[in-house]
Amino acid sequence: MQKQITFYTRKNCSLCEKAKVSILELKEDFDFTLEEIDINESDELTEKYGIMIPVVIIDGEEVAFGIVNKIDIRNRLQEKSE
Repeated sequence: MQKQITFYTRKNCSLCEKAKVSILELKEDFDFTLEEIDINESDELTEKYGIMIPVVIIDGEEVAFGIVNKIDIRNRLQEKSE
């Protein structure tokens, strides 16, 4: 079953750019769709995630924020595919 990753980000965010590269690299090993959402498009999202971005959510569960570790995301994707 394909996983859904929701990635909350904003423009000019170096941590976000690094996290996105890590997520896209995982696409070679895992089947998932990636939805990228710019929190600046919504006052509600800016209020909710403003100081936490980037935020990675897999199948509705928040799994990482701030400095996103590729190994942690890989492990969560493996757990969810078992």
